[in-house]
Amino acid sequence: MTVKYVASATLPTQWGQFTIHGFEEVGTGKEHVALTLGDIASDAPLLCRIHSECLTGDCLFSLRCDCGPQLQAAMESVAEEGRGLILYLRQEGRGIGLLNKIKAYALQDSGADTVEANVQLGFEPDSREYLICKPILDHFEIKSLRLMTNNPRKVEALTEMGIDVPEIIPIHTEANPHNESYLSVKVDKLGHMK
Repeated sequence: MTVKYVASATLPTQWGQFTIHGFEEVGTGKEHVALTLGDIASDAPLLCRIHSECLTGDCLFSLRCDCGPQLQAAMESVAEEGRGLILYLRQEGRGIGLLNKIKAYALQDSGADTVEANVQLGFEPDSREYLICKPILDHFEIKSLRLMTNNPRKVEALTEMGIDVPEIIPIHTEANPHNESYLSVKVDKLGHMK
């Protein structure tokens, strides 16, 4: 999988001034972004969050998931460290797309859990892929990550691509009545860390 670097610009946020970098997948035209802060050129393992797009959680503040709080916590951690990277991958709804995610929400409203809903729609429980991370990390010449994640699949995927992950930093967010079941399913059915 290859990407084309498109452009970079400053991105002031409530946590600090990041730089946003745009990338386009060659062949699909799918767009991804990376947010960097500080000097990422050092050989020391870089604090990093690989975050899959979640319009409902990241932008519309849905309480059905923990995506928005995880992204915010990661940005805050990078800012506190003064150096780091957020990869924001365009693979909404664990890779099924926004409209299918809304269909999955409707099935969840009728009693299915998040995994069951994806399967009922004909998808894998988690269709996300992480191959796109490698060419983006290569663009920045990053070889080693301190990865902020609860998902062991990300660690496995990066390791298989030759990226060193010497440290895994779980991201803990507060559960609420709307996402308690969702969080339990991520641990029980998808193998996420608590």
